[in-house]
Amino acid sequence: MSAASCLLTEDQFLCSICLDVFTHPVTTPCGHNFCKACITDHWDVNVPPNCPNCKKLFSTRPELQVNTFISEMAAQFRLSAQQKASSSSSEQQAAQPGEVPCDVCTGTKVKALKSCLVCLVSYCEAHLKPHLTTSGLKRHQLMDPMEKLEARMCTKHDKLLELFCKTDQMCVCMFCTYSDHKNHDVVPLREEYEGKKAELGKTEAEVQQMIQKRRLKIQEIKRSVKLSEEQADREVLEGVLVFSALKESVERSQAELMDTIKEKQRKTQKEAEGFIKELEQEISELKKRSTEVEQLSRSEDHLHFLQSFRILNTAPPTKDWTGVRVSPPSYNGAVVRAVNQLEKKLSNQMKKLLEAKLKRVQQSAVDVTLDPHTANPYLILSGDGKQVKHVKRKKNLPNNPERFNHCPNVLGKQSFSSGRFYYEVQVKGKTDWWLGVVRESIDRKGFVSLTQNDYWTIRLWNQNEYLACDDPPVDLSLESRPEKVGVFVDYEEGLVSFYDVDATALIYSFTGCCFTEKLYPFFSPGLYNNYKNSTPLIISAVNHRVE
Repeated sequence: MSAASCLLTEDQFLCSICLDVFTHPVTTPCGHNFCKACITDHWDVNVPPNCPNCKKLFSTRPELQVNTFISEMAAQFRLSAQQKASSSSSEQQAAQPGEVPCDVCTGTKVKALKSCLVCLVSYCEAHLKPHLTTSGLKRHQLMDPMEKLEARMCTKHDKLLELFCKTDQMCVCMFCTYSDHKNHDVVPLREEYEGKKAELGKTEAEVQQMIQKRRLKIQEIKRSVKLSEEQADREVLEGVLVFSALKESVERSQAELMDTIKEKQRKTQKEAEGFIKELEQEISELKKRSTEVEQLSRSEDHLHFLQSFRILNTAPPTKDWTGVRVSPPSYNGAVVRAVNQLEKKLSNQMKKLLEAKLKRVQQSAVDVTLDPHTANPYLILSGDGKQVKHVKRKKNLPNNPERFNHCPNVLGKQSFSSGRFYYEVQVKGKTDWWLGVVRESIDRKGFVSLTQNDYWTIRLWNQNEYLACDDPPVDLSLESRPEKVGVFVDYEEGLVSFYDVDATALIYSFTGCCFTEKLYPFFSPGLYNNYKNSTPLIISAVNHRVE
């Protein structure tokens, strides 16, 4: 039976309905085989009954019995298939590519379970048993399977590399310590391994720390991108609203101008039409008189002629048109006036926009105080660190590295290396001052040029001349004299802006700046100038505007 089953294929034992090996196989009158349950279910829904294979119809449902021969053959085939599957499962234990094979196995090389550092041989589970049971072999050092065990032998002495020469930084055997590595600093491999492993642990910790820092930097960059997207969305929305309002104002002004011009034209035309109508009526009356005069002139009735002459010889009542004129309406200046009105509207809209902008930057307000360790000796700071002024008498102060020793400058205590910040300074009553932000690494000794790339400041000098200390410097033309100046910085965007707080006006902006280190608020009250500039600079509390 077993030999016969080997000659049969799997297809011969599959039911054509369920496509699985026969279960309780039965044979139809036409000679085809099916599982009893499968053909029964088929006939339950197909009337009259037929063969699923050859489609032969049966007048009555055939009486079916289990075909014992086919049943035994199917059982034998199923057993054979299970044995093949079991054999295939055993073969899968053989060493796969990349795995260490057993050195003792003949034929199929089974995956090694351990390698012996004494025998320099890798063993599978079956061939490893002597090392686990025999007393002499139990003392051998076993480890996870390794390829090329011969690489663990000293090529000169053919002995196990079990020592490490710290002098030459290489693995050696015991005999090497009596020859090439004599008097060298030699330690057991495990000792060096433990030391190097600890060192590697530190390296791993440092690498993990570097990874963490970079992950944090990625998060920071993503946050910056998100903030940038949110800011872009706000600016786009605000821009759409503002320009929509401006477009509406322009269209409304244009419509008003067109209506004004057309209304003037309508009045002129209406007046002219009235004059023409009146003239045409007079012409009609005059034509009528002309006809009557002509008829009378041909009359030979002396009495009638004389009686009508007095009436017809007198000109009919008419209007004196000598001074009547229809002058075209004057449009001179209409467009200019309309543009001027539009300009006022745009100016108001711009002011509202700046108010909204200032209100937004004021949300980044920070508390800034003056740092006495940076103050020039000629400067006097208030106790709360909010005011500074220049005086004639020099104070006796240590010339520490942070202090400005020549220019009358002072920095804020607070530093900023990311994000946005804003503060306000009262400059009312002064004739000279500097304000802005500077890098931490600025030179604080000797004369300082405020136009280099370490400073982002604006200045009032010579009483009423304003200057942005850019490269090159920019003269500023301001409509009003600022009494309180707001300083806003966006570190990531590279932006430094100055605002006239009371006038709600932008004074100047440094854009595209490259900030790579800490920034500090910068203040200079200017020279006291014989008490003409003795008023202090005052860091003011920010009063958030309410819409």
